[in-house]
Amino acid sequence: MRIGVLTGGGDCPGLNAVIRAVVRKGVTVYGHEFVGFRDGWRGPLEGDTMPLDVQSVRGILPRGGTILGSSRTNPIKIEGGVERIKENLAAQGVDALVAIGGEDTLGVAKQLFDRGVNVVGVPKTIDNDLNATDYTFGFDTAVNIAMEAIDRLHTTAESHHRALICEVMGRHAGWIALHAGMAAGANVILIPEKPFDIDKVCEYVESRFKTRYAPIIVVAEGAHPVDGQMELQAGELDAFGHVRLGGIGDRLAQEIEKRTGKEARTTVLGHIQRGGTPTAYDRVLATRFGLAAIDAVHEGDFGKMVGLQGTEIVRNGLDAATAELKTVPVHRYAEAEVFFG
Repeated sequence: MRIGVLTGGGDCPGLNAVIRAVVRKGVTVYGHEFVGFRDGWRGPLEGDTMPLDVQSVRGILPRGGTILGSSRTNPIKIEGGVERIKENLAAQGVDALVAIGGEDTLGVAKQLFDRGVNVVGVPKTIDNDLNATDYTFGFDTAVNIAMEAIDRLHTTAESHHRALICEVMGRHAGWIALHAGMAAGANVILIPEKPFDIDKVCEYVESRFKTRYAPIIVVAEGAHPVDGQMELQAGELDAFGHVRLGGIGDRLAQEIEKRTGKEARTTVLGHIQRGGTPTAYDRVLATRFGLAAIDAVHEGDFGKMVGLQGTEIVRNGLDAATAELKTVPVHRYAEAEVFFG
């Protein structure tokens, strides 16, 4: 078989490990041939390819990012996009696709499968918000980066007697904020799943100062207050209709200073969470996903996404993976609330 591989959406530590595993096993065990599509769905949409063989994947295991490039191109929103992809796959002699991405990339993969394209999905997102898998690769790396940053904020916050806010990624799901905040001993964690009461946040801040320690607040970029408590700015939309987020940390700092009289500063981690070398956990998980994905392709088990269930790699339908987001449940947030204030 001739198999195409693409990586879509935001870059993520571990993408190269998946590519490496797919190609290494696909070539050496099954004898398949591979072609890489550049920049997510733009690659098959425009027929933009690069060679992908064993030599091209040597040495990429520890590298962050993706050797294939990525984009947020949405072919479903482009007139004739699906037909163009099918034509380009046929012209390249591609029998099947391995699509590595998050909800948007795999949502496109599901629609292409429904229209006759042989595709297998691999779950990638630092947000850990995909269903049908316990964890996505990239999440562990992002959490560790955020945890180390928060550890450093503790000492400067206490030295200057300031409230320090760390804004992390998480549009609709607060997994990074929850795990990094708990691991680093944050005094308040704010997530998109539960609108926060700014008055209560300020109570926690003042309570922490009374202990002669400075408060650390971890906030996911998609967190928002109870209606009417604070003014929030709306950003422009991307190709998948998502608002470009950011700025909740600064708004929180302004409100805390105004309501408590205490100095507050914000650190926005942003793309730092996505970059750099993946952790050992993410390297291993990404490698196992890649091996399982090429097995599914070889067996002709298309329309599936590989995922982690407990410690085992399983296959589920792309529809199960993309039907709804996996968000932080109430009981998990309640565990963190014990340590607030």
